[in-house]
Amino acid sequence: MPTKKEPIWIARDLIKCSGCRKCEIACSLYHENHIWPEASRIRVFMPVPGADFPHFCTQCEDYPCVKACPVNALSISKKTGAVLVKTKACIACGKCIDACPGRIPHMHPTENHVVICDLCNGNPQCVKVCQEGGWNVLTMVHRRTRPYKLYARTPEQIAKDLATKMYGEQAEEYL
Repeated sequence: MPTKKEPIWIARDLIKCSGCRKCEIACSLYHENHIWPEASRIRVFMPVPGADFPHFCTQCEDYPCVKACPVNALSISKKTGAVLVKTKACIACGKCIDACPGRIPHMHPTENHVVICDLCNGNPQCVKVCQEGGWNVLTMVHRRTRPYKLYARTPEQIAKDLATKMYGEQAEEYL
C-alpha cells in the first residue's frame, strides 16, 4: 500500500479481467450516486470475446491533458497525483482527449464537461471492488514503480496486444 507522501497509481493485470464491470459500477456509484456506467471514470472494453479490460487514466508524469486545456479546467492533485476536473470551468472542447496518448478523458453523458479518473481522493473504489471480488486485476501501488506508459495507449492498441497474448499472432489479423 502506498504512503500518503508518494503519488498513487492503479496497476492493471489485464489478462485477469473477467469483464464483470463492477469497477464501472463502483466508480459511478461513488461519483454519480447511482449506477451509471456511461458516467464512470473507468470503462471496460471488450474488443473480442473474452478479451475484456478496464481503461482509465494512467496519470502520465508529463500530464499532456492538463497542458492541453486552454481554460485551465484540469489540475493535478497534490495528495494523489491524479488529474482533477473543475467541471464549471471545463468548456468541453476535447483538447485534453486529443492530447491524451490513450484518448482516456471522455465527455460526461449529460453534463458539459470531461470525466477523468481522480483516484477517488486516494481510495479508488474500482480497486476496492476488484480486490474484494478476488479478481485482482486492479491494485493500488506507488506510481514510480510502474511502467505507466504501457497503459497510456488507445483501447485499440491495448486490445491488439491483449488478444495476441490470449489467442496468438493470428488474432492480429482480425483486429
